[in-house]
Amino acid sequence: MIGELGDRVAALVQENLLEIPDFPEPGVLFRDITELFANGPAFKELVELIGARYAGTIDAVAGLESRGFILGAPVAAELGIGMLTIRKAGKLPGHVIGVDYALEYGTARMEIHPESVRQGQRVLVIDDVLATGGTAHAAVELLGQCGASVEAVAVLLELDALGGRSKLSNVLVETAVHL
Repeated sequence: MIGELGDRVAALVQENLLEIPDFPEPGVLFRDITELFANGPAFKELVELIGARYAGTIDAVAGLESRGFILGAPVAAELGIGMLTIRKAGKLPGHVIGVDYALEYGTARMEIHPESVRQGQRVLVIDDVLATGGTAHAAVELLGQCGASVEAVAVLLELDALGGRSKLSNVLVETAVHL
């Protein structure tokens, strides 16, 4: 199903999507977007389309580890704005703040350098996939603690059955392809 990021973005994702059965474990169908990153003309067009969608409405892009970095950095460069990195625990040096979030078994943590965020900054959070919503929710919470305003969460794929959007009810979520 086509999502809110538009027909052309959805087509680029669908045309470059690989489905890999039984990865990372039996019974899981993994959707791999790395072919989109490897297709130079398609990736360039994707970055331009996402940039055009948010031009003038955001001051920074926050990429989520790790594929969100691959998407976020060129979108930020396309718009001439900053790129914020939100990483898994222990990956950023120096002073960080973090938010814990639930996994199926246990918890994980996302962290950011709060000094990299300006008070009132309008931020687009970007990632490849929205599944359970834990990572994106932690990112939105972190940015809020830093004084930023999250304008939207943009993802290429949303796994609707996992209900991740429900954890982001206070923010606009835009998706290229719903699965």
